Amino acid sequence: QVQLVESGGGLVQAGGSLRLSCAASGSIFSINPMGWYRQAPGKQRELVATITISRSTNYADSVKGRFTISRDKSKKMVFLQMNSLKFEDTAVYYCAAEFREGTPNAWGQGTQVTVSS
Repeated sequence: QVQLVESGGGLVQAGGSLRLSCAASGSIFSINPMGWYRQAPGKQRELVATITISRSTNYADSVKGRFTISRDKSKKMVFLQMNSLKFEDTAVYYCAAEFREGTPNAWGQGTQVTVSS
């Protein structure tokens, strides 16, 4: 089973930037695609972005133009560059993999992102 470990969360002022990282272990099939989700207090977990092995990407409308998902040459590290952060981006961000029928089945432990207004 794939294991996912996130890092890079923290506290930032509105308009600032953060970069999240996710290290994956497991078969190449388990990590195609990989994605980032987030869950704000009192809200459901939602998709932020996904990326395939061939680096095809997909973004939630709320982050398009501000967030960029990428992966390294090993394809087992995935990053989320978050620019122009807004208060409403505050959430716990989760790395995700092992997608089946569009739903991830493996999650990281989550990393807190707090944007102060």
